Amino acid sequence: MYDLSHHMSMWGDSFKTDSSHSVHNTSTPVFVCGETQLEAQVDNKSNDSCPGTLGPSEKDDQEATKSSDKVSRRLAQNREAARKSRLRKKVYVQQLETSRLKLTQIEQELERARQQGLYVGSTLDNGNLVLSGAINSGIAAFEMKYGHWVEEQTRQTHELRTALQAHVSDIELNILVDNGLNHYYGLFRMKATAAKADVFYLMSGMWKTSAERFFLWIGGFRPSELLKVLTPQLDPLTEQQLVEICNLQQCSQQAEDALSQGLDKLQQTLADTLASDASNAGSYMTQMAEAMDRLEALVSFVNQGIKVYWKKSRENESKNS
Repeated sequence: MYDLSHHMSMWGDSFKTDSSHSVHNTSTPVFVCGETQLEAQVDNKSNDSCPGTLGPSEKDDQEATKSSDKVSRRLAQNREAARKSRLRKKVYVQQLETSRLKLTQIEQELERARQQGLYVGSTLDNGNLVLSGAINSGIAAFEMKYGHWVEEQTRQTHELRTALQAHVSDIELNILVDNGLNHYYGLFRMKATAAKADVFYLMSGMWKTSAERFFLWIGGFRPSELLKVLTPQLDPLTEQQLVEICNLQQCSQQAEDALSQGLDKLQQTLADTLASDASNAGSYMTQMAEAMDRLEALVSFVNQGIKVYWKKSRENESKNS
C-alpha cells in the first residue's frame, strides 16, 4: 500500500510538474505573438514614414497641379472657341454687306426701269437679277439723279399746262419757262459728267425709253428734229419769229452734220487702231493707248453735242422772248 501510494504521489508530482511546465510553455508563445504584433505595427509606421513613399501633402500638391492643368486646358479651349466664333461672325458680316450692295444695285435698276417705263425681265442667273454689266459709280449716280430729274420734269410740265389753261400773265409764264430751261441745263451738266464716267453708256441711251432711243443722237436728240416737232406747237407765230426759227434749224443741222461726220471718222479710226497688227503682242499697249486717246476724243464729241443742245435752246429762248 505504501508503495502504491508512494507511486501515486510521485505520479501526481510529476503530473503537476508537467502541468506547470505546460502552463509556462503555453504562456510563452502568447507573449511572443503579442510582441511580434507590436513589432509589425512599428514596422508599418516606420514604412509609412520612409522617404520613398508619398505623404498627404505631396498627394495634395499633385492633385492641385492636375486641377491647374485642367483649368488651363479649359481656358485655352474657350479662347480657341471664341476666336473661331469671331472669325465666323466676321465672315457673316462680310456676306451681309455683299448682299446689301447687290440689293442696292437691284433696287437702283428697278427704280430706273420704273421711272422710264421700261420692262425689266426677271431672268435669273445664280439667283441674282441679270444687270447690264457692273454698275459704274458715276453712272449709278447719274441714273439716280436722272430719275429725280424726270419726276421734276413731269411736275413742271403739269404746272405749265395748268398755267396755260388758267390764262395766267406773261410774267408768270416766263418764270415757268425759265424754270424749265434751267431744269434742262441741269440735265446737260449731268450728261457731261456721265460722259466722263462711261461715254459708251451715255451714247447707247440705255437710260432712256425705247421710243427715245429710236431718235437718239450722240446721247440725246438732234436739235433740228426737236425744232421740227416744236414749231407747229408754237403757233401763232409772227413772220419774223418763223424766219428766226428756220435759221436756227439750219444752223443746228449744219452743226449736227459736222459732228456726225467727225464721229463717223473717229469710230473708223478707233476700229482701225484695234485691228491693225493684231498678231503683234508687243504693240498691244501702244494700240490701246491710241484707242484711249480716241475715246477721249469721243467724250469731246459728246460734250460738243451737249453744247449744241445748250446753245440752241438759249438761242431759241432769246428769239421767243
